[in-house]
Amino acid sequence: MDIEQAFGIIIKKYRVELSLSQEKLALEANLDRTFISLLERGKRKPTVNTLFSISNVLRVEPHKIILEIEKLLQKN
Repeated sequence: MDIEQAFGIIIKKYRVELSLSQEKLALEANLDRTFISLLERGKRKPTVNTLFSISNVLRVEPHKIILEIEKLLQKN
């Protein structure tokens, strides 16, 4: 597992917990829905701006997402 895949798993987890569709997340984060899909599948590398935009919509601090990515990578 790489960082992109871990990022995708984590943001999808938070998105599903909030019952948000990819489209709704994308709209609120000012991103394209297909980009959210690609991120969740680990096919794109998020920028710091993307991390902050998504974390704001998901109501989680960016550093918490990064910590979860680190934990997930260590487990695998």
